[in-house]
Amino acid sequence: MADSALQNIPSVYEPSLFGTYSKKIGMWLFLLSDTLTFGALLYAYSYGRISTGGWPTPFHSESIINATIMTAFLLTSSLTMVLAVRASVHRDAKMQTLWLLATMLCGTGFIVLHGREWSNLIAEGLSLPMFPKVPHHQVAAEFVNVSKTVPQFAATFFGLTGMHMLHVTLGVIYLGTPAYSPFHYGAHILLIAAIVCGIILWLKPKVYDSSDVEVAGLYWHFVDLVWMFIFPLVYLMSAKIL
Repeated sequence: MADSALQNIPSVYEPSLFGTYSKKIGMWLFLLSDTLTFGALLYAYSYGRISTGGWPTPFHSESIINATIMTAFLLTSSLTMVLAVRASVHRDAKMQTLWLLATMLCGTGFIVLHGREWSNLIAEGLSLPMFPKVPHHQVAAEFVNVSKTVPQFAATFFGLTGMHMLHVTLGVIYLGTPAYSPFHYGAHILLIAAIVCGIILWLKPKVYDSSDVEVAGLYWHFVDLVWMFIFPLVYLMSAKIL
């Protein structure tokens, strides 16, 4: 009798901190700490550039064009992310999923281009001591000289861009959790790589509301914003002027 009476009592929850969705507060705190991380990396690169005489400018037009296309991918992904959040607010699950998939596609395009950029630079001689040598590939004397005379350039370049590429990769995985929530597990295996599928399944996809999509959007816009600092500082200011 007492148990049945208790079941009829409505649940009472404490209001969230500052009246804001708790996950959003957590994301803002994470982004604040991540801002310090990228700020330190950008400062290290800038300090090395200012304090080192003869700072190299090894990037030719091919690298600049590639980086510009990468930037276009991220800017487009910001737009599609906004549209995904808008669709989630209007409870349009189909368009929400489509826009999230478009954002993931743009992010994947960025990762592929960035990976190709790294591969080409390493093969041409811009590398760190722990990087493996690429056999049967003609190295560029300019990049080999940069790696030997100014090792700070390669260290800060790969450190900064590598950290950002890691964040974009995690962002694509993060967006996959609400994007694939309407599908069964087999769809995960067919539509994404095995490692990404495993992480998404581990996150236990459920029905995500508009606040979850908005929180994912905060992370994605932060990653895009960081690139807006990396692109001019690392690429444009290190371009070889003919």
